[in-house]
Formats: sequence, C-alpha cells, structure tokens
Amino acid sequence: MSMTYSYRHLYYFWAVAKEGGLTRAATKLGLSVQTVSTQVRELEHALGAALLKPAGRGLALTDAGQAALELAEQIFQIGETLPERVRDAATSPSVRLVVGISDGLPKLVVHRLLQPIIDTPHLRLLCHEDEFDDLLGDLALHRLDVVLADRPAPPNPNLRVYSHALGSSPMAWFAAPQWAAAAMRDYPASLADVPLLLPTSHAAVRARMDQWLERQGVRARIAGEFEDSALLATFGAAGMGVFPAASLMSDKLVEHDGLVRVGDCDGVEEAFYAVGTDKKIAHPLVRRLLPQAVQDAQAG
Repeated sequence: MSMTYSYRHLYYFWAVAKEGGLTRAATKLGLSVQTVSTQVRELEHALGAALLKPAGRGLALTDAGQAALELAEQIFQIGETLPERVRDAATSPSVRLVVGISDGLPKLVVHRLLQPIIDTPHLRLLCHEDEFDDLLGDLALHRLDVVLADRPAPPNPNLRVYSHALGSSPMAWFAAPQWAAAAMRDYPASLADVPLLLPTSHAAVRARMDQWLERQGVRARIAGEFEDSALLATFGAAGMGVFPAASLMSDKLVEHDGLVRVGDCDGVEEAFYAVGTDKKIAHPLVRRLLPQAVQDAQAG
C-alpha cells in the first residue's frame, strides 16, 4: 500500500460510504466528524480523485469512490481472516490447503482428484463450492490455493490464472436395477424409452451429452436436471431414471450403490482441471495433485 495513506484512511472512507454521511460514520466509529472528514480528504488527496459528492443531506459515491469501495470491501474481507489465520499458524502444525470446487464438477470425482494429498500429516483441508467465475475471483485475490473444475479458465486479461489438466474420464450411463433391462435392450436407441436424468448446463459435459444423444437419434425423455452431481446420482440410485457419470466412478456406483452400468458414451469425456495463479505451481500440495507428466513439464 502507498506510504501516503493507510488501512485506517481506507476504513474511515468505507464507514462513510456505508453510512451515507460523515456524521453517522463518526457516531458509529466513536470519533469526531472533523477527524473522519480529515482522514477521507487525505485519502482523496493520496489517490488524486474525489471519492464522495454531496447528495441531499448526505453524501454519495463518485465513480472513483464506487471503485474504491469495491476494492475496500475485498480488502476488509481478507483482513477479517487475519486473526484466525495467525492463531491457526501459531497454535497448530497443520498443513493448510484451501480448495475451490466448481459447482459444475462432479462431487463423486472430487475425492478422487484430492486423493494424492488426503494422507498428508496434519492436513487441514478447506473446500468451498461456488460458481466457477466467482471462484476465479477468489483465487485471484488469494483466498484460495487452487480451483478444481470441469473446464479451463476462460481468457481474461483482468485475471492472471492458469489451467493445469488433471486428466479426463469417458462417460457412461448407469441405472437402478428396475430400469437396467429396458435401458440395455437395443442400447443406445433404448435411451429414448426410459426417463433420463442429466446435469444442468453448469456442467461442461452437458452440451457434449446433448450432442451425443442427438447423434444417436435419441429423443430424450428428461425426468430431471441437477446442478449437483451427487444429488443426480442419489435420485438415479433411487430409481428416478437413467443417468450419465464419469466411468472412473464405475466401481463405486456399481459395487457400493448397486447400480448397473448400461453402456458407454463413445467419444464423450469429462475433463478435470486445477486452476492456479502461477504457471509453475509452487504450493507443494497442489503440485501433488498434478499428473506426473504435468509435474515434469513444469519442472523443465
């Protein structure tokens, strides 16, 4: 931060912006109006722009003030985590990894992707699920160590993030026993005769599944669409319909959940990515998530 203003200057401006006036902000802060006003003027002078303007009996944000407020919100959110992070570091020998899980990534796959680091001594794993774009914003602000997703990060000149391929899995169809025989008879044309459960468009694989069904001449009878892949599998296991899933989860779905593998989706794969803020990932736990070929390429 520039030496011409401090965290305190920004905090007083933030209070004025949130309260809509100097008097209300000063009352909330327990300070004089003159003190708060002076701090805000010093911040404006340091930034070279007016942040507030008169609005009736109060104050409103200028365009520059709105931009400053948005950044201040992010800074104070990060600042609120400081005491907890320091306490954790001082009292616990834990190895911390904060992972963002894209809502389009199948939850059945997440544990498999994180398997290389699960047995790390003193691991403290924090997983946050959200929409992909929101997670990328948190990653750029260093609130996350890595984002796991079913797609690479899109080009964005405002976000310096890098996508690292973790691998992929072919897709297959699964069904509860009551639908298995009908789904397997004259497969894949038979899929037109059974209820189908599909991921929503949040999942990158959805468009590829729709194209595959169209190529097979299957007019889908969609009984349900789910953002959460674990929920999709739960309803599928309960007999609501036939559903697609990554083949790498076949053992769990068949042996543990009692489902039947109906058939493969030839040519359709679901891809998995780790998105980070560095071309060469520095976090040792994130590096362990990468396939050996990617690790070798980064080391070169």
